[in-house]
Amino acid sequence: MSLARYVLHRLLLVPPTLLAIVALNFAVAQMAPGGPVEHLLATLQGEVQDAAERSQGAAALEGPSAESALRYRGSEGMDPRLVAEIERQFGFDRPAHERFLLMLGRLLRFDLGTSLFLDRPVAALLWERLPVSLSLGLWSTLLTYLLAVPLGIALALRRGGRFDRAATLVTVIAHAIPAMVIAVVLLVLFAGGRFWQVFPPGGLVSEGWQDMAWPARIADWLWHLCLPVAAMVIAGFSSLALLTRNLFLEEIGKTYVLLARAKGLAPRRVLFGHVFRNAMLIVIAGLPGALLGMLLGGGVLIEALFGLQGLGLLGIDAALSRDFPVIFGTLWLATLLGLLLHLASDLLYVAVDPRIGFEARRG
Repeated sequence: MSLARYVLHRLLLVPPTLLAIVALNFAVAQMAPGGPVEHLLATLQGEVQDAAERSQGAAALEGPSAESALRYRGSEGMDPRLVAEIERQFGFDRPAHERFLLMLGRLLRFDLGTSLFLDRPVAALLWERLPVSLSLGLWSTLLTYLLAVPLGIALALRRGGRFDRAATLVTVIAHAIPAMVIAVVLLVLFAGGRFWQVFPPGGLVSEGWQDMAWPARIADWLWHLCLPVAAMVIAGFSSLALLTRNLFLEEIGKTYVLLARAKGLAPRRVLFGHVFRNAMLIVIAGLPGALLGMLLGGGVLIEALFGLQGLGLLGIDAALSRDFPVIFGTLWLATLLGLLLHLASDLLYVAVDPRIGFEARRG
């Protein structure tokens, strides 16, 4: 199968895959307890009770007549007409299948709807948060691979030596420390917590960023990314480095490597001509998942600690408030990115080892 036919075949599979994933998640959302209507009603009921308690407290100081005058009528229960109006505004006055078809029609037109609680188009929210997640995800994934893969290869080539033992110990310790703890330590050390004010404590850019020249804008953006990206890289590179080390050790011990060395091939040619492409297949296979995780989930706590409004926090807030348009809009974007990244992974497979071929990847 040619490259063009393979890519076309994979792209034709994107719409039915998106449909299946959206349908499955819609069904799960319908069965989950609570929804946007219930969430809003619970919030209103809480406000009603707070107002009633304040009114009763004031009335206790002013006398019984004031207590009856200040009684909040809503504390006795929500008006059924208000409940019906909220259901109508949220579209829950329709059956589930009608709501699914309406949502599907909007998604097919790339109309992600409007947030139920933020009262903004979902597409605008995603577009606003996407640069933050892209900045964190791309830089973290790039630096993680640039650090972990060479380190893993070096550990495999120096197996059993002092460098191998020391570096392996450091990577195991780094793997055991959560990214949130690393981020807090970096903030305390380098963001004015108790020691040095070297990096900004939060945000993606400084105030007045729009008035800076372009070189200054890029430098300011990179300066703000240093600590959050460092926290994610330190927490994530260790597992990849250990995986690379183990994969290379496994390949180096195989018969074809021993035969290649016995034939007098140069060690560098054996390493990069045979061992590298076989050992790196699994590492490359994990690249799309790693990048997608960094973009949408891996940096949620980092985003919260550094005050970065990314897609991760947007999805968490939407799930807590049952903001279904935002949930399904984020899911739509994540699924589309995942499918495209998986296609890119297959192309990288063949680039690393042309023997695989597109026919094998299709099977």
